[in-house]
Amino acid sequence: MGPQAIGDRVSRVFWWLFSIALFFGVWELTYAMGLYSARILPPPHIFLADFPNQIQHFDSGNINAGEAIASNAVEAILRTSMHSVRRVLAGLGMGFVLGVIVGMLIRYFQVFGKLTLPAVTLLAPISPFAWLPVAVFLFGTGNAPAIFMVFLAVFFIIVLATIAEIDAVSKTYLQVARNLGASHLQTYTQVILPAMLPSLFMMLRLNLFGAWMILLIAESAGSNSGLGTVVMLARNTGNPNLVMLGVLNIGIIGFLFDVGLRNVQRRLLYWVPELQATLKS
Repeated sequence: MGPQAIGDRVSRVFWWLFSIALFFGVWELTYAMGLYSARILPPPHIFLADFPNQIQHFDSGNINAGEAIASNAVEAILRTSMHSVRRVLAGLGMGFVLGVIVGMLIRYFQVFGKLTLPAVTLLAPISPFAWLPVAVFLFGTGNAPAIFMVFLAVFFIIVLATIAEIDAVSKTYLQVARNLGASHLQTYTQVILPAMLPSLFMMLRLNLFGAWMILLIAESAGSNSGLGTVVMLARNTGNPNLVMLGVLNIGIIGFLFDVGLRNVQRRLLYWVPELQATLKS
């Protein structure tokens, strides 16, 4: 890593920290000006100071019979967070992979596309929130309904994005593949798929945050573990400090998810020069 790369990384870290500090500073300033009550929106110095009293609510062992109670605060937060992380990973993974496969099949097989594309187009605009009663009815409570809703939040968008990206592949690439004697299958797997994956990964990153929102709603309605359960408990008990601690935890995990997904993107899409340049820096 050269001096220029080190300087760029230090600059990014500085501006990231400055942005967060500015946000919390404005929050504290508006509270000090008396614009709102701590009972409605507690500022950071209040809800962070109350963390030792709220940690018990993050421990799913206090809710689930037979689950051991956490021995410390870190274990309690990690245990509750991992319930949500596993559900997001499962839903995102299945939604992305199956969405790409179905989208490619729709364009690869004309009959399959005629049979499925109208249904996909009809279902895609429906908010995942509307599927919550269906998810609970089909799967009951626990992991399955939350994973199902995250899956729905990603699947239809990825299917339609895959179709759009296939249609947008340069005709020059397709003509070169035909001139070289590539079969229909080889054209899809070796030309079209590599050409559209960078855009699909960006679409997945943009839907990551939406998937977290869907998950929290699903957990609050059909689960007794996870961060959504903590936020719902805080709302039902009128505990604004717990609400803000839960929201802060969700924000940190979402940020780490995005960083991880960017690194996966850089390593998997090794043929994209721009991504490799950021990886080396």
